[in-house]
Amino acid sequence: MYQDKVNLTPQDILEKEFKIDTRGYRLKEVDQFLDVVISDYEQFIKMIRSLEEEKEELLNEIMGLKQELRNVRASVGMAKNSDKEVTNVDLLRRLSQLEKVVYGKDE
Repeated sequence: MYQDKVNLTPQDILEKEFKIDTRGYRLKEVDQFLDVVISDYEQFIKMIRSLEEEKEELLNEIMGLKQELRNVRASVGMAKNSDKEVTNVDLLRRLSQLEKVVYGKDE
């Protein structure tokens, strides 16, 4: 993912050759510096791979949690509907009992 944004690979840095002139760089210093750069790049690539794996795991976890949330919402909706039915039946019973008291009818 991020690797297409990186211009150099560890191998590119390792194979880089510098021109030498009379006032040129000390080869030993250049080699030591390049070793550090290579090490950094290798670590950077490892970190990217690790983060991409972690991201994939988190996305999978998010998908699972979203599905679980949908299931819970559906269960809550069904529970609310069943509570309303019970409440309606309960109201009808109370109304029936009230009618008996008001009108004095015994069944």
